[in-house]
Amino acid sequence: MSTRVESAAELWLTWKRAFEAVRAPIVAEVTAGSDLSEPELSVLVTLFEAGGAARQNVLAAELGWDRTRLSHLLTRMEAREYVTRGKVTGGVEVALLTRGRDALDTSIPTLEDSARRHLLDALDPEDVRALRRIVRRLLTS
Repeated sequence: MSTRVESAAELWLTWKRAFEAVRAPIVAEVTAGSDLSEPELSVLVTLFEAGGAARQNVLAAELGWDRTRLSHLLTRMEAREYVTRGKVTGGVEVALLTRGRDALDTSIPTLEDSARRHLLDALDPEDVRALRRIVRRLLTS
């Protein structure tokens, strides 16, 4: 292996370890403080950001999930009355219900506090600005 490949692999592995070191305690705190799993929270946040409703295939693409995985989760979330699905021309629309919005509203303060403690507090303001720039660039590349 060339030095460049090793360096890229090393950076990727370090990124992965850092992500999990930050992600794990945040998810543990949010799920302990709410009745939501991490995937449920992801769906609710994505629907909220979409204005409360989105086509199921768009939701799957936005989350980077297989449509089957999302469909199974949405079935469970419908049973909990967090979301509803309805047929629309050319697909299925998923809509956030009041109970889902309430669950999201309940979990956001814990998420905000936990993300601050486990991510932002470990960085100085310039590091935060740099991380935001890097993450945005990676998301648009």
